[in-house]
Amino acid sequence: MPFICITFPTEYVKTQLQLDEKANPPKYRGINDCVKQTVQGHGVRGLYRGLSSLLYGSIPKSAVRFGIFEFLSNHAKDESGRLDSTRGMLCGLGAGVMEAVLVVCPMETVKVKFIHDQTSAKPKYRGFYHGVREIVREQGIRGTYQGLTATVLKQGSNQAIRFFVMTSLKNWYKGDDPTKAMNPLVTGMFGAIAGAASVFGNTPLDVIKTRMQGLEAHKYKSTLDCAVKIMRYEGLAAFYKGTVPRLGRVCLDVALVFIIYEEVVKFLNVVWKTD
Repeated sequence: MPFICITFPTEYVKTQLQLDEKANPPKYRGINDCVKQTVQGHGVRGLYRGLSSLLYGSIPKSAVRFGIFEFLSNHAKDESGRLDSTRGMLCGLGAGVMEAVLVVCPMETVKVKFIHDQTSAKPKYRGFYHGVREIVREQGIRGTYQGLTATVLKQGSNQAIRFFVMTSLKNWYKGDDPTKAMNPLVTGMFGAIAGAASVFGNTPLDVIKTRMQGLEAHKYKSTLDCAVKIMRYEGLAAFYKGTVPRLGRVCLDVALVFIIYEEVVKFLNVVWKTD
């Protein structure tokens, strides 16, 4: 959780840049301008708008992701206990879809609405609980599940890419010995590479997801309609808005999460060893 607090401003900037439509005209000229305008208008606290949503959702999200991945991968390993990269990708896909439906979609919808609301002339959300209550009052539970299709596509591809890269690198490192121990620093390096691959691989889906969850999502009839309108009015480059701030946060986040995951698995294997 402290890590989320440290890196959240990059998430805030990424989201604002993705919401900033070229056709409007754009409010921000880049990363530095977004930070400058936010701090001038709302103070440093403005860079943490929407943080509470990620704090509340981070543990359930990781629990679902790695719980589902462990369940699926335990059934996908071969006789020697090795998980090949293709099966790792499919297990990651399953984990990503489940976390999207159970945790990530409502968490991200609330976060994006809070961040978008701050740029309004009269922000209406006074805090996390007030904001959630207002969203549900005005739109029902469906209001917290905006952009579900885009979120499923984004999270599914996210984890498919990450676990594919991570599994490939682990298999390369371990060679013919699947029981070979991995140093946490090596795990972190592999995790950072996997995180970078996911950023370059699916940022277009992240942009679509963000637009579908913003306060102006009513302009889009569907996920496909959103993608078509972005392409038509803003061009291909718009699908990579927020790539730089997202890259920094994701690489660090995925590296740390994989280190924790691998160390927890090692500990549990020792505790529950039945030989």
